[in-house]
Amino acid sequence: MDLLHVSDIAVSIPLLSATITSSSCSSSSLGSETEDSPANSHRFELRDVKYRLPCTPFSGFQSHKPLAVLSGHVGSVSCLALCGEFILSASQGKDIIVWQQPDLRLFTKFGQGDGSVKALVTVGDKVFTAHQDSRIRVWKVSRRSENVFRLVDTLPTTKDYLGKCMKQSNYVQTRRHHKRLWIEHADSISCLAVYHDFIYSGSWDKTLKVWRISDLKCLESIKAHDDAINGLVACKGVVYSASADGKIKAWGKEGTKSSHSLKGILEGHKDVSLNSVIVSEDGKWVYGGGSDGYVMGWEGSSNLVSWKLVCEEQAHQMAVLCMCLMGEYLCSGSADKSIAIWKREAFGQICKVGLISGHEGPVKCLQASPLRVGEGFMLYSGGLDRSLRVWWVPKYSAQREDEASKLMSTEKSSILC
Repeated sequence: MDLLHVSDIAVSIPLLSATITSSSCSSSSLGSETEDSPANSHRFELRDVKYRLPCTPFSGFQSHKPLAVLSGHVGSVSCLALCGEFILSASQGKDIIVWQQPDLRLFTKFGQGDGSVKALVTVGDKVFTAHQDSRIRVWKVSRRSENVFRLVDTLPTTKDYLGKCMKQSNYVQTRRHHKRLWIEHADSISCLAVYHDFIYSGSWDKTLKVWRISDLKCLESIKAHDDAINGLVACKGVVYSASADGKIKAWGKEGTKSSHSLKGILEGHKDVSLNSVIVSEDGKWVYGGGSDGYVMGWEGSSNLVSWKLVCEEQAHQMAVLCMCLMGEYLCSGSADKSIAIWKREAFGQICKVGLISGHEGPVKCLQASPLRVGEGFMLYSGGLDRSLRVWWVPKYSAQREDEASKLMSTEKSSILC
């Protein structure tokens, strides 16, 4: 199968360009120069890079196009995140690679060798990475330094640790004959989420912790589940945690209270681990991916106290490991090496409109780009085959959806792009 060259794609993307070739990176405010920039700092300007789609019309599922296969990680790709004009990919091999969009060049690498990277999120000019060694590392993105991604702190911070280590009541039992400070995770940190001024971390130690971004202080530690936490997402002030105990729990603040409390429980299949959770932009629909290959959807009441299961679809032949949303489209990645594309419909229902194959190992992470690319969007997928793959996914018309539904009902085997 021929790969569609990236330059064949129609897209208008703002890129940072500089008059020199030294390393540079942008924060959420691209193109603006800070007041404290030195007089001789290099100015950046926005430019539009345009690409064109081939004129040949596509039909059915053949419209999904593989754009690139990016290699360079020494371990399986575990997580992805967008950072301005860059896509960041991290691996079990403890390295983080920065790729430049849209030409997908390897821009730089950074990382610490103290535990494989399990999750990462970006907030303004900072990148937060969660590691197997139970720590969160904070990286500053700088346009004025050759060391573009610079390690600036580790959570819990030394200040936070010293402020609590002398008081015995700050220690909690983590396992028999072993205690830790409540601000410390006792096992791998598996997931991160960000909402407004807070970072949320979920761990295999079954706890959910809340960190304030401004001073990196740990504010809360919640005994959230009866088994490992595998996924987190935050929306409209509510944090959803998915766990191996088969439940998704909704956490929020009540009134003027500063601490989070349990708002509701979304029950999955019995004895089935929930590995991923996503939520619609309006916060009304929550979807979870299970180890039995199902994608389930719940509708929340107005106060999000009660939840109703509205859909459950056999998405894959093996466990669903990851999911992402792009508007009305839901993408699910699986241990069966495939990626399913779903169209969200009325009342929380989902309809499968495509299936992408190509990975040589389980698909561990997905990240859709909000940039409009022709009549579709770009989808990044990372797998246990150590590759980062880039796909162009079309937005289906009603006619194409009907064709997809008919084809899906008659063909159960994997459909190659």
